[in-house]
Amino acid sequence: MSYTSSSNTLLDEKWMARIVQKIFDKDTEQALTELSDLYSIRPPEIVVGTIKGKRKTVYAVYVQNENRIYAMNSDIFYNPFVVLHEFYHHLRSRSGMHRGSEKNANKYARTFIVAYSNLLGDKQTK
Repeated sequence: MSYTSSSNTLLDEKWMARIVQKIFDKDTEQALTELSDLYSIRPPEIVVGTIKGKRKTVYAVYVQNENRIYAMNSDIFYNPFVVLHEFYHHLRSRSGMHRGSEKNANKYARTFIVAYSNLLGDKQTK
């Protein structure tokens, strides 16, 4: 499954893998900026903190009216699956379709992780 940017071009697996690597390399803000640039939207801020009612149930949450991803702790900043999942919520909220997208947020994040795994597999077999 490939996702498209605002210009309807399919996302390149190498580009997707590079985004995952940036998150692993603790350059999450740059990864979010590049993702946002691709979709021509303002990047979300990512901060350590919790939201009332979500404190013990989630690692991170996107708050649309604040344009902010709240992460339970700073280690979450470097978890590509969680960051990409929450970015998907940010992306959907910008298009007015935020609700009911947990499954799609997981698919979006998994697509990036699979691209990263595929690239690692290619490097290991060469």
